[in-house]
Amino acid sequence: MATGETKDVGYQIGVSKTVPYSVAEVWRFLVSPAGVALWLGEGAALEPRKAAPYETAAGTTGEVRSFRERDRVRLTWRPRDWDHDTTVQVAVSASGAGRTVLRFHQEWLADADERARQREHWRAVLAAVLGGLNRDTSPV
Repeated sequence: MATGETKDVGYQIGVSKTVPYSVAEVWRFLVSPAGVALWLGEGAALEPRKAAPYETAAGTTGEVRSFRERDRVRLTWRPRDWDHDTTVQVAVSASGAGRTVLRFHQEWLADADERARQREHWRAVLAAVLGGLNRDTSPV
């Protein structure tokens, strides 16, 4: 099998970073309108209930599969120009006092090329979220 290919969920990609904020701080930002716009897309509204639909201004659509407060959001994700759904999971977990691991994971990618494109996408998203989180949690 190729890098990132699995027997069960096709191709997948994940990116993560440990950040110097509590799970509560990271979670609060991720589910805020500003945070959702960074990782899910402008115009998306994230409802914390199973089967809640969303659509971004760019036409990406999907629905919430699970929403576990201060833990993870799992949803389907399909850009306007794709012919298939993928699954995206955003998760947070404690990593010592005042530190959190933030993870973005996507599965059901079509092939190695799509995986490579999404790897760059989620790296850019992670950087944008970290920038937003730094601004959101900085002292006034």
